[in-house]
Amino acid sequence: MYKKLHVMVMEKAPDVLSVPLRYVPFSVKRKLIEQLLQLQFQQSLEDGDLDFLENRWLKIEVRDLQLSWFISLIDNQLVVSQDEIPDVSFSGETNDLVLIATRRQDPDTLFFQRRLIIEGDTELGLNVKNLMDSIDLDTMPKALRIGLEQLANFIEAGKKHQEEL
Repeated sequence: MYKKLHVMVMEKAPDVLSVPLRYVPFSVKRKLIEQLLQLQFQQSLEDGDLDFLENRWLKIEVRDLQLSWFISLIDNQLVVSQDEIPDVSFSGETNDLVLIATRRQDPDTLFFQRRLIIEGDTELGLNVKNLMDSIDLDTMPKALRIGLEQLANFIEAGKKHQEEL
């Protein structure tokens, strides 16, 4: 019974969360995303590691949450927008993206399983994927890191229960 409930929550949580997220104004989402990006990539910005994004737009889409946003580097600041023409786009489901963010799942594996979709400029996409691979969890804000790790533990346990059922 517990395993079935765990799997159900893991599978349905994004659908449930997508409803209230639709009503959050984009300006609030943008501010939160920009602050998280600035915190996470402050050193990378200083080192010039994100220059490949200068005046180019990366679209991120979380399909099951029905969320998407665009990120660019403008005047050495990461900027988030609601609607741009993307140079490259990455899309995936919430659970897969959490596992990528916590380094529990390899983006290449998900790409070849067609669970992570990358479209557009190949070189830019490769740069973004390499950036994802290089993220050091220890540099994440502690609350975000712990929250993501707990969520990843929940997802991994749910996937294990799913296999057992």
